[in-house]
Amino acid sequence: MERPIVESDHGVTLIGGAPVSRPLMVQALAHAPHLVAADAGADRALRLGQMPQAVIGDLDSISARARDRLAGRLHHIAEQDTTDFDKALRSIAAPFVLGLGFSGARLDHGLSVLNALARHSDRRCLILSGQDVAFLAPPDLRLMLPVRSRLSLFPLGPVQGISQGLRWPIQGLRFAPDARVGTSNEVAAPEVHLTFDAPRMLVILPRNRLPAVLAGLGLPSPVRGG
Repeated sequence: MERPIVESDHGVTLIGGAPVSRPLMVQALAHAPHLVAADAGADRALRLGQMPQAVIGDLDSISARARDRLAGRLHHIAEQDTTDFDKALRSIAAPFVLGLGFSGARLDHGLSVLNALARHSDRRCLILSGQDVAFLAPPDLRLMLPVRSRLSLFPLGPVQGISQGLRWPIQGLRFAPDARVGTSNEVAAPEVHLTFDAPRMLVILPRNRLPAVLAGLGLPSPVRGG
């Protein structure tokens, strides 16, 4: 097992190089106050007025200016078999990671993030975008959500489950990336209970449901405004 580069008793915000709005950064840091950058995410963080405590990756995309400003905080992982997101995620030991700046740019980068979530199902990581929060579901999940909220399920591999509180139940369905998916389901009761037979189901909710997701996952969140 690799030695962690960053260790925290609280959530960690991990920023990548794709566009990130200031409100999204504020929301993430309110719940996960320690900031880490994956390679070019360092430049994105600096442009938003934030100083990451560590920069992790192969460091082939970070600017010379960011290198100078963050000297002493750079952690070079040379191997080219994995992405910078993967390198950073496996180098963080924390209750959870909020990833932003990993969607909305290149499709291949976005897909590689989902691949890393499936490969590292032991790491609790939630991906934030302008519209959504997405995370790999644990075997048993309970969420308190407003009725009629959008809730999508997307399998990252073959998986089956049981649901309570969804408009369209999932019992008896065989999900797979090349078969059935569960986009645009809807919350039908205040408590949603989901169980799955494998850690392969991505749950996607509106971004403003992040506090409910953290509570449902039993994750500590020292919210600081926003």
